[in-house]
Amino acid sequence: MTSISAIRAQLQPIPLPTQSFADQTIIVTGSNTGLGFEAALHFVRLNAARVILAVRSVKKGDDAKASIETSTNRKNVIEVWQVDMSDYDSIKAFATRCDSLDRLDAVIANAGVLRNTYEESDGTEITIKVNVIGTFLLAINLFPVLRRSGAKVGKASRLVVTSSVMHEEAKFLERKEPSIFQAFNKNKKSYIGDRYSTSKLLEVFLVRSLAAAIRKGPHATEPLILNDVNPGLCHSELDKEAKGIASYILSVAKALMARTTEVGGRTLVHSAAAGTESHGQYMSEAKVKEPSTFVRSAEGAKTQERVHKELMDILETIQPGITDKI
Repeated sequence: MTSISAIRAQLQPIPLPTQSFADQTIIVTGSNTGLGFEAALHFVRLNAARVILAVRSVKKGDDAKASIETSTNRKNVIEVWQVDMSDYDSIKAFATRCDSLDRLDAVIANAGVLRNTYEESDGTEITIKVNVIGTFLLAINLFPVLRRSGAKVGKASRLVVTSSVMHEEAKFLERKEPSIFQAFNKNKKSYIGDRYSTSKLLEVFLVRSLAAAIRKGPHATEPLILNDVNPGLCHSELDKEAKGIASYILSVAKALMARTTEVGGRTLVHSAAAGTESHGQYMSEAKVKEPSTFVRSAEGAKTQERVHKELMDILETIQPGITDKI
């Protein structure tokens, strides 16, 4: 996709979701603010029975809950559960808590960070830790709960990863190194300046590779739809940690053509209602779209395979046996 077509896509209207989520249980990570908050608000408005705000700060989650309850006039729907997406133990504990749910119809893996300076957490660069390793540690841990629920209610459950059109801009120079994930921990300007876009490209790769692995695995016949979504450029707090010229450019772009967070939040809801045609796919403007040319290229396919294998090895180190859940 060229930048012109990306701009054209950005200016497409996003319809207000109208599909009922009655009786459904939905989890939205990173939902005390921004896109996650707006998606949670839509789910409550669309009659979801239970909406779990998965947030790092319970206080901020409680504030978001109060705001949504006031807006929708629906009480006893929202619950606030704590999870820190930069802490693997916190993610595993959250997933264990989810095992107790009688049903789980959709998970919106929306929490993410944007940095353009190097920052580490326990020896791992923070953007990759949260946007990639943490996101898929949670996702794969929730596959059994989602499948069990889908079988119980007779309708496939969904897991949606919030990605970005920025995946098309990724230079992803780290792929030229022997180990991609080890390269992510190098404080190189050419790597870090591109890090957010690269993390979003990895999300697109991993949704594709996991969907393919599911089709070949022992759980192929069990109901589960996995997709990722581009909400477009939106007014949100995601870039609050960005610094320097990149922050200035982003501010100008947002002033010119950003969607409101409410409109961006709609895209997450549409993906949570999408059918089997969306499994393993990239969604944009509320429909299945082609990802970048690189993703669809021969080199992209080989790179995707490397990313998948390296991440599965990392996840097995964090939680032995997790890949059996695919």
